[in-house]
Amino acid sequence: MNFVRDSIGRDQVSERRACRILGQPRSTQRRQRFVPSDEPRLIREMIELATQFGRYGYRRVTQLLRKRGWKVNHKRVERLWRQEGLKVPQKQPKRRRLWFNDGSCVRLRPTHKDHVWTYDFVHCRTHDGRAFRMLTMLDEFTRECLAIDVERRLNSENILERLSDLFVRRGVPDHIRSDNGPEFTAKRVRDWLRRIEVKTLFIEPGSPWENGYIESFNGKLRDELLNGEVFDTLLEAKVLIERWRKEYNTIRPHSSLGYRAPVPEAKLFCLPASATLQQANRTVIDTIGH
Repeated sequence: MNFVRDSIGRDQVSERRACRILGQPRSTQRRQRFVPSDEPRLIREMIELATQFGRYGYRRVTQLLRKRGWKVNHKRVERLWRQEGLKVPQKQPKRRRLWFNDGSCVRLRPTHKDHVWTYDFVHCRTHDGRAFRMLTMLDEFTRECLAIDVERRLNSENILERLSDLFVRRGVPDHIRSDNGPEFTAKRVRDWLRRIEVKTLFIEPGSPWENGYIESFNGKLRDELLNGEVFDTLLEAKVLIERWRKEYNTIRPHSSLGYRAPVPEAKLFCLPASATLQQANRTVIDTIGH
């Protein structure tokens, strides 16, 4: 059309008339959208992250792209996300806020690190059909996953061993929240925690929503890992679950934390000297038998 207008003279024919003569819609003459030169590379990295973290939506992928140095907002990523036909995971139904449940221990809202820890059991099976258990532990304020112990059987003795290790490495919490499972309510566990001056918070029987932090975490563990993996051996389960835990703590953007990970990677692997740890562990474990 520009050739026709230039031949006749731009002052002698309008865009509307030229389009009518050539049989073209006027909309075809509008300015074309500018496509940034880096967009193909951005799309490749976005698809790579969406493949690696299959249950992440575009908002979390946006944060991961920013960590890689991209200066993008979530609107651009959302547009490309839909353009490439990527599926946005459906939102889970909202749950009542934990501290609004009158008459329950969950009215205690965590206000600082190590204020309230929480733990629970998760069950799964290896490929041969044999069951195994996971003891998951979480800091409710920071959302850091403190540990995931994986064994065929876990009991109150295993709980005491894990707690003593964590207390030595990172300090003692003010409270620990759990359901009323026999492993958590065992007299030995309650007496030991009382001697160390850790208050126990037991939710109402049959009310898992009162322990919403750990229930939400367990749901993510199952959704993002357990439902998509076939564990041939218990050792394989331990390795993959521990790898997921580290990714959860250091990489996975958490929506309630402003889409940042719960803890810096350097902090996750910062442990006391082995000699000091072993000595302190003996001191704490000695109290178990008293």
